[in-house]
Amino acid sequence: MNNLTDTYTLNNGVKIPVVGFGTWQSKDGDEAYNAVKAALEAGYRHIDTAAAYGNEESVGKAIKNSGIDRKELFITSKLWNRDHGYESAKKALDTSLAKLGTDYLDLYLIHWPNPVQFRDEWQQRNADSWRAMEEALDAGKVRAIGVSNFRAHHLDELLKTAKVTPAVNQIFLNPSDTEDEVVAYNKEHGILSEAYSPLGTGKIFTIPELKDIAAKYNKSVAQVVLRWSLQHGFLPLPKSVHADRIKQNTEIFDFELSDDDIKKIDGFHGVAGLAQDPDTTDF
Repeated sequence: MNNLTDTYTLNNGVKIPVVGFGTWQSKDGDEAYNAVKAALEAGYRHIDTAAAYGNEESVGKAIKNSGIDRKELFITSKLWNRDHGYESAKKALDTSLAKLGTDYLDLYLIHWPNPVQFRDEWQQRNADSWRAMEEALDAGKVRAIGVSNFRAHHLDELLKTAKVTPAVNQIFLNPSDTEDEVVAYNKEHGILSEAYSPLGTGKIFTIPELKDIAAKYNKSVAQVVLRWSLQHGFLPLPKSVHADRIKQNTEIFDFELSDDDIKKIDGFHGVAGLAQDPDTTDF
């Protein structure tokens, strides 16, 4: 891997840039617009958003105003919890497309497997949503479909009725929680593990040992952790609203972590929080 536009190949043959720009917690309006603009100027071609982030319009506007050919970009959005179900999922996708100002998404994900609203029928709701997404795939409205925050038992249920295996599972993946069971399941089923919060929502910066490792490579802690993610075969989605950090987060292709340092970083389990249990969340 030499640069931001290098790709992984998804299980349906679609190519996805190895690093994406995350927009979670970037406020709609100038903040999200300027962040995406800075990311595109820094060389990102993979932008990740979601209906729940409430910033699809600003993200879409920044993409449009960049003048970059749509075919050069990889855009992801996600189905929010209240829209689970066949008809609702179809409508939600159309709404996301309209807000983003594009005819198609490169990737569309079910954001959470077990919303509190449908806790007694989550399996059926996921199956129905997935059917709508499979139809969107056939219709060319999306190029790939996947899931987010799914554990093995959620995927088992989905695969009982799915005609298409998810291409991606986007999970909370960083040195504080390597989600080994989920990652192993993903690997076994040819599902790419995408890492949201690859910097542990900023908490990994408090780990002193990481500062020592970063100093050794003459890199920032963020650069080291993103490199760690790539060397594990994950796809990290770093986010920032600061142009200098957005650019800094792209400078991860000119060094390699030693096996020893990878192992050291693997050992930071729990120091910066763990993934939420999707079966007990209150949303």
